[in-house]
Amino acid sequence: MRLTNLFTKTSKDSPADEVSKNAQLLIKAGFVYKEMAGVYAYLPLGLRVIEKIKQVVREEMNAINSQEIIMTGLQRKEIWEQTGRWDDTVVDIWFKTKLKDDTEVGLGWSHEEPIVEMLKQYVKSYKDLPISVYQFQTKMRNELRAKSGIMRGREFVMKDMYSLHTSAEDLDNYYNQVIDAYKRVYDRLGIGSDTYVTFASGGAFTKFSHEFQTICDAGEDVIYLHRGRNIAINEEVLDDATKELGVSREELEAVKTAEVGNIFNFGSQKTDDMGLKFTDASGQQASIYLGSYGIGITRAMGVVVEKLSDEKGIVWPESIAPAKVYLIGIGSDEAIKKADELYKDLSDRGVEVIYDDRDLRPGQKFADAELMGIPYRITVSDRLLADNNFELTVRSSGETSILTHDALLDKLV
Repeated sequence: MRLTNLFTKTSKDSPADEVSKNAQLLIKAGFVYKEMAGVYAYLPLGLRVIEKIKQVVREEMNAINSQEIIMTGLQRKEIWEQTGRWDDTVVDIWFKTKLKDDTEVGLGWSHEEPIVEMLKQYVKSYKDLPISVYQFQTKMRNELRAKSGIMRGREFVMKDMYSLHTSAEDLDNYYNQVIDAYKRVYDRLGIGSDTYVTFASGGAFTKFSHEFQTICDAGEDVIYLHRGRNIAINEEVLDDATKELGVSREELEAVKTAEVGNIFNFGSQKTDDMGLKFTDASGQQASIYLGSYGIGITRAMGVVVEKLSDEKGIVWPESIAPAKVYLIGIGSDEAIKKADELYKDLSDRGVEVIYDDRDLRPGQKFADAELMGIPYRITVSDRLLADNNFELTVRSSGETSILTHDALLDKLV
C-alpha cells in the first residue's frame, strides 16, 4: 500500500472528549474514526487489523471443528420471550425497534436463542450431534458506560460461538477444548502471558461463567489472582468463588483487568425452554446441552493497543499488524527509485508493505512509522546506498541493523 493512495492521514490530535489511550492512538494513527461515544468506524488500516485478528480466531475455532456461519442482526421478539430474556429487567442492554408493520424486533446483542431456533431445522437425532457454529458479527449493546474507547463499545465486532451436545459430559469436554483454543488465540495476539481464565458471574446468561481477563491498567474489572495455583476470580463473585475453589481472600492479589473473552455453560435449560430435543439411541426424546463462547474482536484490538503501545505510538505484534514493513525512501531521485524497486520486490515476495511515498520531511515519516506501529521500518537513503545497504529498525525494541539487500530479504521473507 502506497500512502499517497490512502485517504486517511495521521493527526497530532484526537477528539477532545476521548480519554482512552487506545482510541486516542488509533484515531491519531488513522485506524479509526469516532462517530460518537462507544461507536467507531474502522478505516483501511484498522480494518486490516480486525481481519488479521479474525483470521487468528477463525483458525483456532476451525481447529476444534466449529463451522463458520453468519446470522441476521434483526431478532424476533417471540424467540427471546421463550427464555425470558426479552424483558428489559433481565437484559438491560437491548436496542429495540419496530418494522413498518409495527412488528417489534431487537438488534442482536447475542445469539443463543436465534441459534437454538435455527438448529431446530437440523437437529433430530443423536447422530446430528455434537454441533458447533460460530460467526463474526457486529453486535449492538445499549451500554450505560462507553468510556474506554474500542474496549467498551455500543457497537462492536464479536466472534460468538455456540455448541450443542447430547450430554453434560460431552459439553464439558468441548468447553475445555474451547478454553485451550482461546489461550492459543491470546498467545497469538501477543497478550497471552497476561491473560487469565477467570471465574465470573454469568450475568444475563447463566449463574456462573468463565471470563478471559487481561491485566491492563485501563480495564474496568478487578480480578483476584492466586498465581501459584493459577486461580483468577472476578471481584463480583469473590465470596462465592473462594468457597467453591477452597481459597482464602488473603491468598489473592487484586489486579486491574480488561475482559477479552467469555464462555458459558447453559446446561439444558435454554434448549428445554425453547423445545429443542433430540432422539437418543434408544428412541427416547432427550435434552440438548448448550455452550456459548465469545471473543470481542474490536475489544481485543483495543487491549493490544493499551498494553503494547509506548510513548511514540502503537506497537503491533507481527501477527495482527496491518503490514509487516513500513518503507521510507529519502534523499535523491536514485534513493527514491531504489525504494520503489524494493517495494515491488517485497510485495512480489508476499511481504505486506506500507510505502511512505509522500512528499514530506523525513522526520514526519519516521514519526508516522512509529505512531502506526508497523513491526519493521526500512530506510532507503543516499548514504546507505553508497555501500549498497539498507537500514532495518524493529519497532518493538528500536534495534537497528544495516543490511545488504540479500540479508534484508533473508530477514523479512
